[in-house]
Amino acid sequence: MSLRFAYATLCGLVLAGIVHIVTVLAIPRLSETDALSRTRSSESLEHPQPVNTLATPASPAATWLPAPDPAVAVGVCAYDLEDGPMRIAARTGPLALSLAVHGRRGAFYAVTDQAAVRGALDLVVLTRAQYDEALANDDENEPSRDVRIVAPDRQGFVVVRVIAGLPSQRPAANEAVQAVSCTIDGEDETPGK
Repeated sequence: MSLRFAYATLCGLVLAGIVHIVTVLAIPRLSETDALSRTRSSESLEHPQPVNTLATPASPAATWLPAPDPAVAVGVCAYDLEDGPMRIAARTGPLALSLAVHGRRGAFYAVTDQAAVRGALDLVVLTRAQYDEALANDDENEPSRDVRIVAPDRQGFVVVRVIAGLPSQRPAANEAVQAVSCTIDGEDETPGK
């Protein structure tokens, strides 16, 4: 009798483990409010934003991020590479700045202001086909200085974070986030767009 009980308990635990693992792995695919969907919705943003423009939350309470840090100014730029490669241009200053590029399956590239060249971070997010085309069009005598990032998905978003070390630096952090530009490569770069 005890051998049957032990066998039934073991089978129950294995079945419960399998159900748990399948459920955890299925949640991202079944979720209707994934991070990409939230960044593209206008409910949590100050103004409805089209794709390839920088958006900031209207207030800390209305943000799409869980429990935002009050010392961090945040901006998000959703992109769709069907429109063309997306260029992210940021100028560094006295406050710490970071950029994280996300696809549907999570972050695939991140960089901080420590990687800036002459006070600037310039990234271009492309599909593999766009990357190959850009390489073919490069001038051999004048190589491109762009940091080119091949995205695993056509759609995604970039999260811009600037840390305000002191409460008095919060306005400067917000301005630094607004100064980041997200544009379709080849269009005019306007700060905050």
